[in-house]
Amino acid sequence: MTKFPLYDDLPIDPKYPPKTAWGVWGTEDNFGTLNHLTEERVLKASQCIRRGALFPLNWRLESPTPHFFERPRIDHRVEPCTVMSDKLFDEVYHNFNTQSSSQWDGLRHSCHWKTGTFYNNVPRKEIVPGPESTDRLSMHYVAERGIAGRALLLDYGLWRERNGGNFDPLVRYEIPVHELEQVARDQHVEFQEGDILLLRTGFIAACTILSAENKIHLHQPSPESAGIKACEETYRWVWNNRFAAIASDNVSVEASPYTSDVDTCHSQFLGGFGLPMGELFNLDPLAEDSAKDGVYEYFFTSAPLNKYQGLATPPNAICIK
Repeated sequence: MTKFPLYDDLPIDPKYPPKTAWGVWGTEDNFGTLNHLTEERVLKASQCIRRGALFPLNWRLESPTPHFFERPRIDHRVEPCTVMSDKLFDEVYHNFNTQSSSQWDGLRHSCHWKTGTFYNNVPRKEIVPGPESTDRLSMHYVAERGIAGRALLLDYGLWRERNGGNFDPLVRYEIPVHELEQVARDQHVEFQEGDILLLRTGFIAACTILSAENKIHLHQPSPESAGIKACEETYRWVWNNRFAAIASDNVSVEASPYTSDVDTCHSQFLGGFGLPMGELFNLDPLAEDSAKDGVYEYFFTSAPLNKYQGLATPPNAICIK
């Protein structure tokens, strides 16, 4: 394409549903907005490394306890290796749900809810196991490509703390675009094409200090959390800023639980745009360091699990300052 379409230009073909990015990178594309991460942008992002300080973003696989959405707890077993069993040991994971802790939601995780088909009009029959299943939109494509680029942190939790007002990241609250833009202004950061947007609400920090009794309400089928507002203004802002991916420290990036059966960020980002969503990223150590030096841009890397027909993955993500 000679000109990248704005949100109000979507779809590029009237045969596609309104405001979807299907076909923008070709009808056979498996990467969606990760296409923004060109070699030139990755190289430019490396200039963010000034100290060599590393900030891994994975929460422990055991966290949270119990897991949200009634997902199973990982069962870690240590077993003697079949060769030289007296000297070597293997480990085996049972009930390993790739979305129980820090995770990327891949493009096979959620369809476009209004149509029931996935990004780029991939039908459900190609996603679910069966005779017509394919590898379209599989996480292994992303793993073999890799994710690297400039990440930008918006510390919304700290911003709310400094600017007053009652805010509890463990209570549903829809964060509007104008507040996100104000956080960016106050942090003196500007968005660039291909940014990986990191949003800290303070969810993990608040969840960690809760007593066992007070954690009960978090582990309902649809736990409460603050997150970005699912609406047209948000979708336009995300698409027009050309973010490569979005990740947050809460349970679903968007405010949870959902209030609509069809109009959600999961539907629009994953199914409509092909934009990966990261959830339960441990952003607290990174945010604490950035609050001290005022630097909120980083070189970001992520190595997803190379699983054929994979739907999601632990991010194995690191920010480097």
